[in-house]
Amino acid sequence: MSSTAPAIETLAMKPTTQTNPGQTASGTMMTAGATAGDQPLHVAGAQVYMIGIGGCGMAGLARMLKSRGAVVSGSDSTEQETTRTLQNEGISVGFDQSKPWLPDDCALVIASAAIKPDHPQMLEAQRRGVPHLTYAEALGRSMIGRTGVAIAGTHGKSTTTSMLSCILSDAGLEPTAIVGATCAQLAGSSAPVGSPALGFRLGAERIPKGALSGKSGIVIAEACEFNRSFHNFRPQIACINSVEADHLDIYGSLDAVVESFHHFAKLVAPADQGGTLLIAHDGAHRREVTAGISANVQTIGFSPEADWRVSFDPATRRVELVGPGLSKPLVWTVNMPGAHNAMNSATAATLALLLGADGSSIASSLSAFRGVDRRSQFMGQRPHPLGGVVRVYDDYGHHPTEVEATLKALRQFEAPEARNGRLICVFQPHQHSRTRHLLEEFANAFSEADVVIVPHIYFVRDSVEEKQKVTAADLVDRLRSKGVHAMHLYPFEAIVEQLENLCKPGDVLVVMGAGPVYQVAEGYLKTAKKV
Repeated sequence: MSSTAPAIETLAMKPTTQTNPGQTASGTMMTAGATAGDQPLHVAGAQVYMIGIGGCGMAGLARMLKSRGAVVSGSDSTEQETTRTLQNEGISVGFDQSKPWLPDDCALVIASAAIKPDHPQMLEAQRRGVPHLTYAEALGRSMIGRTGVAIAGTHGKSTTTSMLSCILSDAGLEPTAIVGATCAQLAGSSAPVGSPALGFRLGAERIPKGALSGKSGIVIAEACEFNRSFHNFRPQIACINSVEADHLDIYGSLDAVVESFHHFAKLVAPADQGGTLLIAHDGAHRREVTAGISANVQTIGFSPEADWRVSFDPATRRVELVGPGLSKPLVWTVNMPGAHNAMNSATAATLALLLGADGSSIASSLSAFRGVDRRSQFMGQRPHPLGGVVRVYDDYGHHPTEVEATLKALRQFEAPEARNGRLICVFQPHQHSRTRHLLEEFANAFSEADVVIVPHIYFVRDSVEEKQKVTAADLVDRLRSKGVHAMHLYPFEAIVEQLENLCKPGDVLVVMGAGPVYQVAEGYLKTAKKV
């Protein structure tokens, strides 16, 4: 182990006998905040090895740690655009994760949330006594000493984070941003169409201009509630877009979810240190979440009672924001469909104002924002043999509220009925436990769709026992009982073949889910060349 290792080792997880859910990468049970989480992560000169380095968040963290002087390497299961980008920037990446090797002088191992305790490289780290952190722990510590901004909520994190990052970049505030999705505009809205999509932007050590000029550099990141990982953050400014029942395999109940967000809210810096929490006026259990916290609390919403008041015209896509300190409304247009994306943009605008961006720059940036990969993303249109086209979208939505909001937004935005078309949805449920816990909510979420095709449930994290409790056919049965034209088809190739026969001129096809179901959209568009 290198001479830098002891300094990092002091930041390693300390075991506890308490049994609050939330594990370290080694499987040691930890209470929320039972780490050296208030200490910054110093990595200059240290060998840092990252397992699962190809994920958007992990790749961004790798690049940020490299910029701070760490010698970064890592592994992933497959080669992809993110790993190629890392390799081009001098970060070594291996793809045979069956090998337990780590660098000889490895001082710290960071593991993504998908890495299990029995991973060969995790076992090697334990054998050699190399300290290890989860992605969330390492990211949380990396934000300490900076102007940390954490974007939390059941929905909208990636879109809001990307929007805010682009706004601040365009405003010259030079933020560092780590996003759990790819966005070609993270370098600013002036990035040309076709730029490589990234989930990361490296900013300045100090804020160069604006009301916070000279303060420590801005670091923006998504704060995910899964496994209570956002309890590792200590943000200066934070937002909570929404709080709903999700990850019930971890939490068990909505009350536990709300309590977890309350714990996160308590971690925002106190008001006398500049700490501010922006929370949705409606849909975020704000009274319970903000009770007794020390940060300054401001609300945002369509309600006239919110501190920051938002209005949206879906016909013109015009968004208007009114709030404290604004002498006149801030106005822009959104290019992403739906009231939920209008609210995401308003949340990003408000956070940008709190961070010192000027209003005209904010409006200009948001009007130029083209979107985030897999978030109501227009993939293209396919000519139909009978004339006309089928327009194709891809979306990451995997929670009932997200499904309902996206379908409603596309119905308004595309108005397929005006072209004698239909809205066709291919939806892949994500996790058996989520599908089972929220089956009735899912059954009610597809009322805007004319046809729904459901492949197998994407099996991830759940136990084999959980897998036996619910199937895609159960969801199809519930949809059909509510009058929705639904069918179960698998594999993806069969779905593409069915779409060949099903889709008519004027139809809009949206492929939804957090798993690999995007391959259906890609396959349907590619087969057009063969017709």
